[in-house]
Amino acid sequence: MESRNVTFLGEEFPVFWEEASGCNVRDVDGNQYLDLTAAFGVALAGHSHPRLTAAVAEQAHRLIHGMGDVHPPELKLALLERLTELAPWKDARAVLASSGSEAIEIALKTSLLATGNPGILAFAGGYHGLTLGALAATEREFFRHPFESRLYGGVVRAPYPTDRDGPAALGAALDFVEEAFSRGAPGGDRIGAVVIEPVQGRGGARLPAQGLLPGVAERARAAGALIVHDEVLTGFGRTGKLFAHEHENVVPDLLCVGKALGGGLPTSACLGPRSVMDAWPESEGEAMHTSTFLGHPLGCAATLAFLDVLVDEDLVQRSAAVGRTILTGLTRGLEGVDGVLEVRGRGLLMGVELAGRGSAATLTQWALREGLLLLPAGERGDVVELTPSATLSEVQIDHAVSGVCEVVLRWARAQ
Repeated sequence: MESRNVTFLGEEFPVFWEEASGCNVRDVDGNQYLDLTAAFGVALAGHSHPRLTAAVAEQAHRLIHGMGDVHPPELKLALLERLTELAPWKDARAVLASSGSEAIEIALKTSLLATGNPGILAFAGGYHGLTLGALAATEREFFRHPFESRLYGGVVRAPYPTDRDGPAALGAALDFVEEAFSRGAPGGDRIGAVVIEPVQGRGGARLPAQGLLPGVAERARAAGALIVHDEVLTGFGRTGKLFAHEHENVVPDLLCVGKALGGGLPTSACLGPRSVMDAWPESEGEAMHTSTFLGHPLGCAATLAFLDVLVDEDLVQRSAAVGRTILTGLTRGLEGVDGVLEVRGRGLLMGVELAGRGSAATLTQWALREGLLLLPAGERGDVVELTPSATLSEVQIDHAVSGVCEVVLRWARAQ
């Protein structure tokens, strides 16, 4: 009944979820799994957190849907106030949305309005969503190729070096960025937006080389371009800081957030300082960018509850601590294992890089049999990615480390 391109079907794949609580998931056959994906990084506070479900239930009795850009629900204002208070600028403004892709679309539109320059500088391995504007900045050929003729062609793609690549690679990447600003984008457009993930997620839990983010920011500002940080996955504690850009003390010009923000409901936002966001004209009765579900009351209620839990349960610091424990355990348990190229991560965004294209997809299916939910990542499908909830118990942490190590060791012996 569904388009055959959407859900992968195999002999033992997928499992159909019926219920989830905390860090556990139960399927329709009664099997229980430890979720080390937090459902694509969404459930940072755990599945069905009681404070979030209570907030949604209460709101559902009062107002399920509003008219976000005409007659807004009161909760939309409350959420905007909270988000702008958390933003890294004193005079922040925001546009709410439903998906990470839409937040990126808003950032690209904002950059064009603010600079007048349509060119985009993106990075190798970057993933920013699959809507047409976001897809233009996304690198992976698998996603892009069938739709290339519809994509904006003025995108130049710079290297995204990691510390493993060495100082020379960092220098070459920054030289490339500087030259790109001088040359302009393909087709001659000047570059007005630099879109970058402070830590790459779907690209394989790749940490940028130390100095890449500030180096890119310095060159972008000298060229009059805006820096767009895609923190849809990394924002709100995932990497052990409220925002991942804090690890290198780089403040972007536009910030895209989503996933964990909605506490399980589809909520995202593009935030920026007033000096940038005022490139949008004042509404005279018709919004230039809006949607039917803008500021949806249930989403706002869940998001406000999540932001309370984030503070009250100290999830940012817990992400840092739990991430260190898991990363240390995986590093020790997989040291010297043939076929394991690197174990890396920051906070609760971790990856085990394996030798061989598609190896992570195989391994994650093996893990499913052992009751572990994992995701493959990386352009070659060679990184096993872990993005668990911050609410893992000590027992679950130990089980996660031992279980992942056992599955990887079994895979290594089979090679």
